[in-house]
Amino acid sequence: MQNLLRFLLKYHFTLLFVLLEALAILLLLQNNNYQNTQFVELARNVQGTFYEQSMRVEQYLRLREKNQQLVEENERLRNYIATNLRAERDTFRRRVDTTYGQQYSYLSARVINNSVNKQHNFITLDKGEEDGVAPEMGVISGQGVVGVIRGVSDHFSTAISLLNSELRVSAKLSGTGYYGPLNWTGRDYRYATLADIPLHATLSRGDTVITSGYSAIFPEGISIGFVESYEEKGGRFYEVDVELSTNFKRLSNVYIVKNVLSEEQNQLENNLPADD
Repeated sequence: MQNLLRFLLKYHFTLLFVLLEALAILLLLQNNNYQNTQFVELARNVQGTFYEQSMRVEQYLRLREKNQQLVEENERLRNYIATNLRAERDTFRRRVDTTYGQQYSYLSARVINNSVNKQHNFITLDKGEEDGVAPEMGVISGQGVVGVIRGVSDHFSTAISLLNSELRVSAKLSGTGYYGPLNWTGRDYRYATLADIPLHATLSRGDTVITSGYSAIFPEGISIGFVESYEEKGGRFYEVDVELSTNFKRLSNVYIVKNVLSEEQNQLENNLPADD
């Protein structure tokens, strides 16, 4: 109480001046239409600006929720396309199953841990065995290939990242169809190397590199990156530097790819006779 009294005694002239100014402005506005109109317009502008900024803040805070909604919508669209838009070349299909010829299904997941600065990088996802996740399932993002599931628990899974020197992905040039193994050399998280491209293949900077579909993990046509440069190696093949389409430093939402026919394909290929 004493502090309040000291404050009033110290600043009573200032407070009285502010009070009289406010009273004068109020009387001016009440008795002059022009000033009253200008003040109302100014108040509306201030109010509109405040609401606009408040809306922007609210929209920013809801970005995560909206992104999750978009991820779930993309998951539904991917599964719808895989289920309903069958290729015309499948007219010889005799197998009847409940997936209507669907070979791949997609499950959205969130990245909860990720590394890019090691030789053997891994990614942890928030989906596990209870969600139907199993080892050797592919992982992609809206930008392209991410990795392959390696370990699974009840509620989580770990994926070996494309930024892991032990992972090789069968890739091909979209325009010409020439294919080879692609892996990360550990030099830069933005680039990987595509090998075994024959010298007679036509190459240009910017050519698109996609999955070949020659494994049971990824469907054909998933983006991997773009040709950055290339050079002759060993006198028979090109070694191609590929700029990856996935930004691994901003990875947040991904899709786990399940090939419902992978077991059948793997069993058949494992029964092939070995080379002598």
